Order: sequence, then C-alpha cells, then structure tokens
Amino acid sequence: MSTQAYGYDILHNPRLNQGSAFSHEERRKYRLEGLLPPGVSSLEIQIARTHAQLSQLDNDLQRYLFLSDLQARNETLFYALLMSDPATYMPIVYTPTVGEACQKFDHVFRATRGLYIPIDARGRVKELLRNWPEPDVRFIVVTDGERILGLGDLGVGGMGIPIGKLALYTACAGVPPMYCLPVMLDVGTNNVSLLDDPLYLGLRHERVRGEEYDAFVGEFVDAVQETYPKCCIQWEDFANFNAVPLLERYKDKVCTYNDDIQGTAAVALAGIYAALRISKQKLTDQRFLFLGGGSAATGIAELISQAMVLEGMDIDAARRRSALFDVSGLMVQSRTDLAGFQRVFAIDHEPVETFVDAIRALEPTGIIGVSTVPKLFSQPVIQAMSEINERPIIFPYSNPTSRSECTAEEAYRWSGGQTIFASGSPFPPVEIEGRHFVPGQGNNVYIFPAMGMAVFATEATRVSQEMFIIAAQAVAEQVTNESLEKGLIYPPQSRIFDASMHVAAAVAEYVFEHGLARTERPADLVEHMRAAAYSPVYRAR
Repeated sequence: MSTQAYGYDILHNPRLNQGSAFSHEERRKYRLEGLLPPGVSSLEIQIARTHAQLSQLDNDLQRYLFLSDLQARNETLFYALLMSDPATYMPIVYTPTVGEACQKFDHVFRATRGLYIPIDARGRVKELLRNWPEPDVRFIVVTDGERILGLGDLGVGGMGIPIGKLALYTACAGVPPMYCLPVMLDVGTNNVSLLDDPLYLGLRHERVRGEEYDAFVGEFVDAVQETYPKCCIQWEDFANFNAVPLLERYKDKVCTYNDDIQGTAAVALAGIYAALRISKQKLTDQRFLFLGGGSAATGIAELISQAMVLEGMDIDAARRRSALFDVSGLMVQSRTDLAGFQRVFAIDHEPVETFVDAIRALEPTGIIGVSTVPKLFSQPVIQAMSEINERPIIFPYSNPTSRSECTAEEAYRWSGGQTIFASGSPFPPVEIEGRHFVPGQGNNVYIFPAMGMAVFATEATRVSQEMFIIAAQAVAEQVTNESLEKGLIYPPQSRIFDASMHVAAAVAEYVFEHGLARTERPADLVEHMRAAAYSPVYRAR
C-alpha cells in the first residue's frame, strides 16, 4: 500500500483492506488498533475461513452475493480465494450463477460497482467517465443489457455480466483489477415486468433505437478513446441487430472485440481442434450445422471458415461447410427474412423445416447449439448424428444450464458413448456402460481473459480475427491425450491461469509480429507477462 489513508478509511477501501491479516505493527502504524479483533491471520487462514463460510450457505446465489460483498470489502482476499480453486468459484462468480443474479439484480442490489451511463446523459458521457476514480483504464466490458446470456432483456440487471467477466480477466489471466471498468449503457428496457417493478433501478422507458442509440454509443466510444487512450472495449450481450453492426463499425478504428461473437467462436474452434484429435480427421473435411442463426452462430461459422482458409481452402468453399437452422427452418437462399450477416451462410438447398431432417439432408459431422432454447438436441437428433458419424461432434453451447440444448448424459447415452461433447455450462461426469466421461465446458473463459492479458502486455492497438484463431489453437494444444481419452476437449479449469498464460503468450507473439503493439517486444515474453500479472498478496505500505 502506498496511500496515506488511516484507520477506518483503510478498512473501507477494498484495495487497501487486509482485514485480520494486518500485523500488530501495521495496526499501530495505521491507527487500526481496536478496530479489529486482536488475532492476526495469514492470507491462507483467511481463505480457509472464507471457504468454510461459503460452504455453510444454502445455494449458489447466496454464495454469489457473499463473494460480491467480499470483492467490495477486500479485493486481495476475493481474488486469492478465486485463484485458489478456480474450478469451484468460476461457476459462482460467472455462469451459470450470474444469470440468476442478473435476473434478481434489482431485488438483491447492495454495493454499487462499475459505471452506469444512461442515455439521458448524452452530451456528458465524458464527464461521467471521469467520475471513475482510476486514471488509467485498459479494459472496459460494456453491455446495454438487452440479450443477457439466454435470458433476454434484463435492463440494468445485465451489469452482472461485465462485473463477472472482468473478475475473470483478473482471476484467470492476471489482468490487474485497477485497470478494469464494467460499464452499463442504459437505454431503457422492453421488459414489461421490469418496468412494472417498483424496485427496478434503470431508466423506466422502452429501449431507444435507431440514430439516437447509435449516436449515444458513438459518443461513448469517442469518450473512452479520449479519456483512456490505451483502453480495449469488449462488447457484451448486445442484441444481434446491434452487436454485429457495432463490431463492424469499430473493429478497424479502435481496440475492440465482441466476446459473444469472437470469443464464443474461438472457444468453439478450440473444441473442434481438440475433437479432431479424437476423430483423426481434418478441419477442412468437417461440415457443421448450427441450431440458432444469431451473431454467435455466424461468428463461430466465420471463424471456422477463416481457419479452413489457413489450411488451404477458398473462403467461399469454407463458408459452404457451415449451415444455419433457426425457428423458421434451414437458412436457404430462397428465404427473404435473413439479415445481411446471416445471408453469407445461406445455402442453395430446398427448405427444410425440422432439425432432424436438416441433419439427414446435410450430413454434418458436428452440430453446434446457440439457440438458447433447451432440449432441442433431442434423442432423435443425437441418434441421427450417430448414424451418420462414428464420432459425432455435439456442442450444446447455450447457457445458463437451464438453456442448454441437451445435457452431457443425454448426449453420451443416446449416442452409445460415441459423442465428442462440450457444452456452454458445466455438467458432471457421466458413466455409460462402464465408461467414464468428463464433459468439457466450452467456456469463453479460455479465451477472453488471455486475450485481455495479451492486449495488456503489448498495449495492442487492435484485436484481429487472426488473434482468435491463434488463441483457439493455443487452447487446443494444451489438452492432453489423457484428457482426450475421457472425452475432455478443453484444459481443466483447475489450471486455468497457466492455460491463459500460454494462450496470452501466443496471441502476444502475433501482436508483436504484426506491428500491433505499442510497446517494444521484451526479450522473454512469457516472463514479461508473468511479471505484469496481478498476484493476490498483501503488500506493505
């Protein structure tokens, strides 16, 4: 600690507070005597005590709220706890628990976190940004709350997503938390139940659309560039009709990316790379059918296509290896209801009304669910895939768990254990006919924290599509043969920090090689990133 704060001011500053870990000398020096119980605890004891307290709570939402309070009280202990057992705590601070927290945001609201910028502050966005106490922000995760996970329009309740994502930036890849800012752009909500709720904390009108919305977002981007010139903006949980144009508008102008489009695509591609080590097939021989035709589906399909190009295939031919299926059926060229970003994947085919019939007609090697509609990967769907493929790729990526297209057990059981499986939300291990399977979670956490560390370490000026392909390859190459034998196609979340460092180093290498860095390349890139990474330890003032 370097500040001159004393007494209660220290105990109420989450960056300075060490709680019971303050030594007797520190307590005397900083006028803390009498403000704490006399016993002194190590950080390790504090972690054990906090873990025990969490274990006494009845459900994960209570644990989420407990951890939120801890983050607001003692940031070092919060991250030390998360990093001590990431596999246990990531599902609590992020998916699937964060979905319920967002739904109940207005009813469980406690301490504020992040920055709320309402559209009625147009013309003063820069002023609001400057209210944030940190002078150097490197990462903003921003949402307008319209498409939160698979739960829809949650208005300002969607703020839980940027908060959770940035916590994982730090816990999983060591991005220092003082450089991170969660932002909610409040343009209203079309969720009638929220507008009728007297506890709702956001603007009480329907969502602003069109030119006014675009101008507001544009003012925000400009204000960020002026206030925090080294800042990377991550777009999060915007509706498709805003997400795709926003990314297209700004990707070549500022350092920015959309995790729902590009991060989801990269983690899916990583799963495919690992799956092909099981099936012993080539990427360019694969055909994919997507259940869902939104920005996540087209983002995955486009990144797969670009990865195929790197293996020698023409881009148009590569795009024809993916097809989309939505509520109106297979996306074919004769349909008149397709958006521009969908039309590139519309195929020359007769209309097909059911997903099972689309499987039989197109004979995909893999199906990828991004529909946010549960149970659509039914027994006939899984069995049809198993009849066509010896090792079908089944990826129900919708989350939270309640929105998954199928469970791991259903996929393994209905395919006779032949499925290569990954899901968006976690599922427990499965026993099928004496065989033990460990289902992988295609969680964006393998991508976006590492991307953040790579950008932080290099001060990158842009985030390119190729960086996501590099990240996907770096994730997949860490999956061991032992894991593949159990069906696990992602690195274990218990070693997410080391996995993220590996991915970040690969991406940073690309940044330096392609002239996208603002800093000089260090002699030892990995050592440079590890030195820059946040470590949750108490520091003397």
